Amino acid sequence: MRNSRYPNRDPIKDYFPLPNEIFCLNLSCGEIAVYSYLLYRENRKTFQCYPSYKSIGKALNMSRNTVSKYVQLLVDKELIATEPTDIHTSQGKKLNGNLLYTILPIEQAKQYSYNRQFQNIDRQISEEKQKKRIDKLGLKPEKQAV
Repeated sequence: MRNSRYPNRDPIKDYFPLPNEIFCLNLSCGEIAVYSYLLYRENRKTFQCYPSYKSIGKALNMSRNTVSKYVQLLVDKELIATEPTDIHTSQGKKLNGNLLYTILPIEQAKQYSYNRQFQNIDRQISEEKQKKRIDKLGLKPEKQAV
């Protein structure tokens, strides 16, 4: 009687796993939303799905262009891979289909994120060294053209 207000739910069929690491990858809210939707739609055996930008946008209340932007950012951050698909009509005409999304292992995205952070640190260190050299020589840094 005490649990009767909640319906019985199967944790395997009614939920999908969301890796904890995505919150450590500096993703925007939109990137997390699109990534979560792709995980929701993926085939758990092949790690693939093929929703259209329109269906993703409708589910997340985003425009097609916004969905496209977030998909490209997820590809750049190595969380997903995309490949185009084809559709053949009954008249034999070949048309473009939806993208086929493959959810990549989260470890790959973590490694990419760590490498990017190390590159940023190296860049900051070299900029600081350059600034110290300029200060030591008493030179004024050149102003960049606008």
